[in-house]
Amino acid sequence: MNRREAVLALGSAMALAACGGGGSDSVPVVSVTPPVVPPVVPPVVVPPVVTPPVQGAITFSNASVHDPSVIKVADTYYVFGSHLAAAKSTDLMNWTKIADGVNAGNPLFNNVVSALADTFAWSQVTGLWAPDVIQLDNGKFAMYYNSCKGDSPRSAMGLALADKVDGPYVNQQIFLKSGMWGQLSEDGVTIYDALTQPNVVDPNTFRDATGKLWMIYGSYSGGIFILAMDPATGLPVAGQGYGKHVIGGNHSRIEGAYVLYSPQSQYYYLFTSFGGLDANGAYNMRVARSRAPDGPYVDARGNDMRQVKSNPALPLFDDATIAPFGQKLMGNHQFALATGETGTPPGYVSPGHNSAVYDAATQQYFLLFHTRFPNMGELHEIRVHELFINADGWLVAAPFRYVPLSKSVTPLAAQVVSLDVAGSYQLINHGKDISTALKLSQSVTLLADGTISGAQTGTWQHQGNNLVAITLASGGLFNGVLSRQWHANAQAFVVTFTAQSIDGVSLWGARRDN
Repeated sequence: MNRREAVLALGSAMALAACGGGGSDSVPVVSVTPPVVPPVVPPVVVPPVVTPPVQGAITFSNASVHDPSVIKVADTYYVFGSHLAAAKSTDLMNWTKIADGVNAGNPLFNNVVSALADTFAWSQVTGLWAPDVIQLDNGKFAMYYNSCKGDSPRSAMGLALADKVDGPYVNQQIFLKSGMWGQLSEDGVTIYDALTQPNVVDPNTFRDATGKLWMIYGSYSGGIFILAMDPATGLPVAGQGYGKHVIGGNHSRIEGAYVLYSPQSQYYYLFTSFGGLDANGAYNMRVARSRAPDGPYVDARGNDMRQVKSNPALPLFDDATIAPFGQKLMGNHQFALATGETGTPPGYVSPGHNSAVYDAATQQYFLLFHTRFPNMGELHEIRVHELFINADGWLVAAPFRYVPLSKSVTPLAAQVVSLDVAGSYQLINHGKDISTALKLSQSVTLLADGTISGAQTGTWQHQGNNLVAITLASGGLFNGVLSRQWHANAQAFVVTFTAQSIDGVSLWGARRDN
């Protein structure tokens, strides 16, 4: 055994001894328990309490301007009405009165009483009816004023000009007269006849799609007429007499004509008010349309408005003969309060004598009119409702006064999807009659399966792009438009629809379980 082997042998023996290999004495085994480590519990994350935003109150500043005719100048809307009243607004919600009363202090004229003395001499009253204001090609503002005796169509219409929309206006001349019993009329040929010739009041001057200037006017008497106008002078083109007959006659209660052109539908829409203006007059707004500014205007059934007039064999102001014609936008109505709603039930009495305006920037249409209210007598105020165009190309009016969706504290989509439509609604059918009776709301439910139950039954169909078709068992098909509207009594924006039938009946719905 060499030295290396001896060392290895000795190491092996020592290793065996250390391990007790084969020895009789055992070494106790000590068990070591590992320390107990408590489990790591992740911290509890408490989400922050998010308080949903509360919709603040939306307020309005109201003004009384009867027969409001609108013009937009820069970012401000102005309305001019009867009795030389005027107001302005930048948002169509809050109005500031800027003039009122046919008196020497009215700022629209430098003493209107003396400025229009010849007009008042003809009409035999110191009073002014519904005017209209438009800006001429030369930048001047043209006011078409008119004065009527009231108990007869003895009226005069004239032109006044101003450098600013709010005046002062300077009288230019009278250019139309009516009510000259037993004398030659404006055509220079026939003796004035109030059954077939107009009462020269209620003008609306407008431009057609080519920029040509027109004026439509008239009230009761022989109906509504239209004249071609000279855009340089603001006066009628010579040689037209009273112009071209458009609608009405035989003292039918039709007045307040206004024409709005739609670049989307390429129709000219003729608004008129049927009935009487006071709280017991049953005023209601109607629409006809034409491809040409001077007509012929027709309703959805194709009825020519030139044939719509009272029956001379019946008593004066025969409404029954004219009631079936035109597309009725709205009349007397009132919504019931739903559970949780507060305040006065919303509704109108004798809404009418409207104007309308198109905002090219937003592609929105607005209806401006005066209205009275249930159980409030002759109190009247300006109201503005948005207008939409339905699948048939007819204008329909939103059920509630205009408030932009931007006023909502939570973002709201302008598009109303099908899932948002299903629910409970207050439904108003405006009918077609000329009546002082309030059309009261009924409760219906638009079910998710496309059926309608409740006070009315039928079906509904979302057709995309906010279009909706509603078929009632009692009234047939109504083509309409969905939108979200501010419901003041619910203090919320609610889903609504406004629809119209081929018979010219308007149907409104306001969801009550949003």
